[in-house]
Amino acid sequence: MLQLIKMAYRDLGRNRRRSFFSSLALGMGLALLLLMAAFIQGEMGSAMDKTIELQSGHLQVQSKNYEETKTSLKWEDLVENPDQVASQIASLAPVSVATPRLFASGIVSVRDETAGVKVIGIDPLSSANDPFRKGLVSGQFLSPDDREGILIGLSLADKLGLDAGSQLNLSVNTSNGDVNEQAFTVRGIYTTETNAFDNFYVFVPLAKAQALTQTENHASAIFVMLKNIDQTDSVAAAVQSSSYKVLTWTEMNEFLVQYENFANSYMVILYLIVLGITATVIVNTLVMSVFERTREIGILSAIGMKSRTIMGMFLAESSLLAVGGILMGLVLGSIVIAFLSKYGFNIESIGVTGLLISNVIYTELTLQDAITLTLLAFVVTLVAGIYPAVLAARMEPVEALRAGQ
Repeated sequence: MLQLIKMAYRDLGRNRRRSFFSSLALGMGLALLLLMAAFIQGEMGSAMDKTIELQSGHLQVQSKNYEETKTSLKWEDLVENPDQVASQIASLAPVSVATPRLFASGIVSVRDETAGVKVIGIDPLSSANDPFRKGLVSGQFLSPDDREGILIGLSLADKLGLDAGSQLNLSVNTSNGDVNEQAFTVRGIYTTETNAFDNFYVFVPLAKAQALTQTENHASAIFVMLKNIDQTDSVAAAVQSSSYKVLTWTEMNEFLVQYENFANSYMVILYLIVLGITATVIVNTLVMSVFERTREIGILSAIGMKSRTIMGMFLAESSLLAVGGILMGLVLGSIVIAFLSKYGFNIESIGVTGLLISNVIYTELTLQDAITLTLLAFVVTLVAGIYPAVLAARMEPVEALRAGQ
């Protein structure tokens, strides 16, 4: 085996430029694969983290009759005495925070402009609202007894030309099916660095939201964040009740989970396409090498070298090309990924909608992806070398010697 590797290294050295660029093609292909995997991991990880933190929580406790898509405000569809229920859940050791929230559909109007929004009634003192509190770009956060204040996202503020202290009108549905309208003052403007969220969600104190929608002492859900996401199922089992339904983050984000699975499946196809292109370069390099060394192969066969040894020699060459390409790919990929993991890739101008994806995606390469793609690149390159190796091994000595003259 060592002798074959030495011979393969010598043969590749005959045309160093061609060998180098063949390995470089594989390296660039592997670097691209690593970047794609890191981008997808960063994108999907960001989307899931943002969705859990801002929208779903790890768990939500809702009335059995509640349908989130309809944003029902009927009393029988809501959680009664939500503060009491939230307090009981918060007493569990794995729970970080449990707080009631009221959801309502609304319309914000400013002068001649309007925008559909989702109104969320929150307990301003709850730590579950820290992402919005820390994301304030102007003004101040809400207080529990504020009856005229509203918190809006930066994207919505820019669209409607609003600043902290500006006035707007908010119309919402009520529990009896009517529409209630009231003037509010923009207390503060927040950003989550996610346009899909900042452009749609506005916040008012829970007490004010209940009064405005006529849902006194009721909430749409108990929003629950855990200390460890792995404890989701055990906590869900602990808070099960005949009066309520408990939804986990996977159940509430089923579309996002399916989207991630689809993206991963789609990426496998792209991986194979990229590797297929680079494998073609390797095949071309080795086939050219076979025809250039036809006389040499004939001589080796004539002096007794077995076909499997000749085949092994060319497979050793493809292995060396693979090792060289993989090393270059790991270096190139690591440099680009390290840069984008620090500075990110801005997708704000792309206008991604429907998912809570951050405006800036930071690449994140897992060890598993790195190992898998490296092994895949090596195997594909080795497989690509089989055809030239078989072509060389099947040459008849006499014909090879004649062709080499």
